[in-house]
Amino acid sequence: MLMDQASDVRTLSLGETSGTVPLARDFTRTALTEWGWLPAATADRRAAAEDVLLVVSELVTNACLHAEGPEELRVVRYDRTVLLEVTDRGSGQPAPRTPHRAGRPGGHGMFIVQRLCLDWGVRRVPGSPGKTVWAELASPA
Repeated sequence: MLMDQASDVRTLSLGETSGTVPLARDFTRTALTEWGWLPAATADRRAAAEDVLLVVSELVTNACLHAEGPEELRVVRYDRTVLLEVTDRGSGQPAPRTPHRAGRPGGHGMFIVQRLCLDWGVRRVPGSPGKTVWAELASPA
């Protein structure tokens, strides 16, 4: 994970909220708009923004399906990257795997995250339940 100086940090509490995936995407889209990523002036900038929104969707969906739901989403802008963090209550360890049935739903989430991101990982706090799954993507050129 690159350690530039963060220029903006956005935090969304998700807790017991329903409709967390669209809420997280809308929250992230608003941040990207305020940072000038959207509306995108070029196809490359549009693709970079769509990658961020897709990764947010995948991380939040995984927390919903496998970790008792997400607690918080953080979107952090750095000079050259954006960091996404989803904190949940689950004890499981996310891992990318090759989808076992191409074209069928399920099993694609962390594989997609791994393919789109510069880096990703899991942070745990010893003695505390849950974890934070983070993903780092490049800022648009």
